[in-house]
Amino acid sequence: MANAIAAKRIYSTGRRKTASARVWLIPGTGNIAVNKLSLALYFKRPSSEMLVKQPLALTASDAKFDIIASVRGSGLSSQAGAVRHGIARALVKFNAENRRILKKNGLLTRDSRVKERKKYGQKGARKKFQFSKR
Repeated sequence: MANAIAAKRIYSTGRRKTASARVWLIPGTGNIAVNKLSLALYFKRPSSEMLVKQPLALTASDAKFDIIASVRGSGLSSQAGAVRHGIARALVKFNAENRRILKKNGLLTRDSRVKERKKYGQKGARKKFQFSKR
């Protein structure tokens, strides 16, 4: 019986900035757990919740799957982006027809924007110290 359940589990990884999310899709009723907490408890902002649910809404699979996500690194917004990326990839593994709509909405592309490093002799990544002529 355990092998039958494990066979229906779909695993995927999502990333954003330095956040990394491990996502499991299990046929179910639509419960989403992130780091063993419900979605609303973990991501307190409604915008983050909406971001996580976006791939499910686009593919009309809101109530078809239970999602278990384990996420670490970076901040809450980046973690929400990483979970979204992981869910989108898992939905493509479940059904290849989902790829077209998810790709069109840019959910399968990893957002590669990361913080630029501070340079020596400068105040930040781009900002310089004030220049004095005299």
